[in-house]
Amino acid sequence: MNKRYKKILKICAGVIVFFTLPSLLLFGFLYFKYNQELPEGISGKEADALAVQMLDALNYDAYKNTKHISWTFKKRRHYELDKEHNICKVFWKGNKVILDLTHTGNSKVYIHGFKNESALADELISKALNYYNNDSFWLLAPYKVFDQGTTRQLVKIAGNKDALLVTYTSGGSTPGDSYLWILDEKHKPIAFRMWTSILPIDGIEASWSNWTTTDSGAQLPTFHKLFFFGLEITDIKGTSN
Repeated sequence: MNKRYKKILKICAGVIVFFTLPSLLLFGFLYFKYNQELPEGISGKEADALAVQMLDALNYDAYKNTKHISWTFKKRRHYELDKEHNICKVFWKGNKVILDLTHTGNSKVYIHGFKNESALADELISKALNYYNNDSFWLLAPYKVFDQGTTRQLVKIAGNKDALLVTYTSGGSTPGDSYLWILDEKHKPIAFRMWTSILPIDGIEASWSNWTTTDSGAQLPTFHKLFFFGLEITDIKGTSN
């Protein structure tokens, strides 16, 4: 191996270490500081009662009567949800997918305004569904605690406060995920801790804050904070007609 080749390898190794070592150190710090085991709680009437209290704090009746909700997620994707017919229009870049959330095969795809029925359409429908499952959850998750396939447990946290652990045993893009809802004194969500298949650290906490009340009366969050990062939801509208 000549000297020039050795020098190139040494430089490449140095670059790799330079860029990866800080990331590894940061991940290790965050893992040992924040990683938590999934807590165990008590299921049954007490857990369900706490879930109902959370829904009451958010005016669940107003949300049920909301027929249309629109929002923009992180200024990247825009959604127009027709709750009554379970259809959502998803917009990103030059794509528009009219998602039929009941029968996905009936969904329609438009690229730069032109209808597309090629193999690419199926790919975009799948992508739009994954986008919707993730992005709508950050907006609507509190209202989904009694969805089909969910289980609820009452968990005691610091200060002997009650928290609500919700596990999604089916549905969505990542079934099996669990979320521990942290509530204020009026049982309104202020944060949740996550145990999900896509996150490498268990028990990461994200805030639920800056709530806005739509024209329909539904309460929806406009901001979440995870570690040092902010997740913004804008252009939120909700109507009952």
